[in-house]
Amino acid sequence: MKINTIVVDDEPLARQRVIKLLEHFEDINLIEECSTGKKAIQFINEFAPALVFLDIKLKDMTGFKVLEKISPNVKPVVVFITAYDEFAIKAFDYFALDYLQKPFREDRFMKSVNKAIEVIKDKHYPLFDNKIKNILDYMNSQGEKKDFIKKIPVKIGNKVLFIDIQDIIYITASGYYAEIFTENKKYLLRDSLNNLITQLNSNNFLRIHRSTIINLNYISELINSNYGEIDVKMNDNKLFRISKSYKKDFTNAMGL
Repeated sequence: MKINTIVVDDEPLARQRVIKLLEHFEDINLIEECSTGKKAIQFINEFAPALVFLDIKLKDMTGFKVLEKISPNVKPVVVFITAYDEFAIKAFDYFALDYLQKPFREDRFMKSVNKAIEVIKDKHYPLFDNKIKNILDYMNSQGEKKDFIKKIPVKIGNKVLFIDIQDIIYITASGYYAEIFTENKKYLLRDSLNNLITQLNSNNFLRIHRSTIINLNYISELINSNYGEIDVKMNDNKLFRISKSYKKDFTNAMGL
């Protein structure tokens, strides 16, 4: 019997890579692909797939929130996909859940799929059921205790560096990545500004554009144009335009 499968990832190329690799498995029957958590909840509840490949960081919600919102009667085996998430990796390692860390190798993917197929065919659902419950409980407890982060983990090769938040001057968006600028170096992190801004203390960090977050402590001066626009000049002389949608938040934060 074919194993009905759904792939959930908000990055089209990443989603298509998973779908392409799944073509190697005769047991897998891909029934849907989703780019949002909302669609994932709808399709999982509607089709009750046996297997779900689930990205942790979707644009509209986390993969954990998707699992919380699906029907309790639907119990798929879940293979998580993550670029890098400090709390999730710790939780996966602790609860021995299977996951794919981007960018993953093909052999690692094949191993993960074979493991999922074995679990499904041997009907080890209660085991995975308990693991999913445990990981959701763990993530929820972390959310309740979580304060603003003091360091950002950045993976470079086979190492993980931790950048002190206070050293960050500004963060800009670059495709699927965030470029983190300190006084001496630029770091590339596979994460969205939407996610990062929720982890940064708003007393110090403010989003001034859909592609820019600045550390207020490093502002050198403000430049007003004749058209009511404001540019921010940072200590390193970098200029950023404050977009209209973020102008009110900025002026309130600066007491203007």
